[in-house]
Amino acid sequence: MAKVELEKVSKIFDNHVVAVDDVNFDIRDKEFIVLVGPSGCGKSTTLRMVAGLEEITSGEIRIDGRVVNDVAPKDRDIAMVFQNYALYPHMTVFENMAFGLKLRKYPKQEIEQRVRDAAEILSIENLLDRKPKQLSGGQRQRVAVGRAIVRKPKVFLFDEPLSNLDAKLRVQMRTEISKLHSQLETTMVYVTHDQVEAMTMGDRIVVMKDGKVQQIDTPMNLYDKPSNKFVAGFIGSPAMNFVSGQIIREEGLHFTTANIKLRLADARAASMADYVDKSVIMGIRPEDLSEYQLIESPRPDRGAHCRVDVVEPMGNEIFVYLSLGADALVARMSVQARPEVKKDYHVHFNMDKAHFFDATNETVIC
Repeated sequence: MAKVELEKVSKIFDNHVVAVDDVNFDIRDKEFIVLVGPSGCGKSTTLRMVAGLEEITSGEIRIDGRVVNDVAPKDRDIAMVFQNYALYPHMTVFENMAFGLKLRKYPKQEIEQRVRDAAEILSIENLLDRKPKQLSGGQRQRVAVGRAIVRKPKVFLFDEPLSNLDAKLRVQMRTEISKLHSQLETTMVYVTHDQVEAMTMGDRIVVMKDGKVQQIDTPMNLYDKPSNKFVAGFIGSPAMNFVSGQIIREEGLHFTTANIKLRLADARAASMADYVDKSVIMGIRPEDLSEYQLIESPRPDRGAHCRVDVVEPMGNEIFVYLSLGADALVARMSVQARPEVKKDYHVHFNMDKAHFFDATNETVIC
């Protein structure tokens, strides 16, 4: 397998659009790393540069210690799985999986064995004689993955491979790809715009925005310790709530707006001392907003009255959409809470879990 290194990699298109801007990160041997971000953030362009399908403007890409900037895609020892499967419609599943090996003039017996082995791993042995039009979307995706497996490459690259599947099949396929990574013990780079996919699949996640890397970390560190407001809002579903306000000192530090006055947790107060009388942005996740009466030891200085706009039952929990003056919030609550639409509701804020961001540059304070 192989380590992949990107050093000061940039891509500027002919129309002067900067798609990727000075990207630096290493992908460890046998690591499953996910590039995630909104459409147009540069994640697919970065993947295509690793594959050699897109020429880099500046910087250096190394695979297994070898600089590959000028190496043709076929000579980089990588295999790529595309969003649209890219299967040959006139070929059978077996022929699609074997095609790349035939081009490289592998012996017929070895081709047969590799295809059979890959088909067994993906549970598609009974599909080898079918044409792509006879397959479901999930089956076609397995064939596309199988075509990559038979190559036994140093690095697997996945470009939003599940985006054409329905929701249930996406869940199943992302589990299967994760199992495949454990089974093959190979380096995998996976691109998606779906942060749920990123959180559930990646050993580490690279969060991108506007061609720049915002943060690289494990899924839980991204969730618990975002480096800026963008990462905090992008990772997590429902998204983190944000409220703009000011820090004041009044028998301790408080976060205030026209509608609330919430005392900061002691552990956060020291970090916020330099922001007294300054504007900040408070972020708080939906699960850290609770029904006040269901809290074992509620504190008056950590609660606020909100208007209930919408209640969404989710089975084992409910999503409650709230208005706090001009601010909109969403809370993830227990089914024991019984909020009524268009009524005021006393909501408890878990200030031990609140995040604070600089109002000017949106970087995390604490």
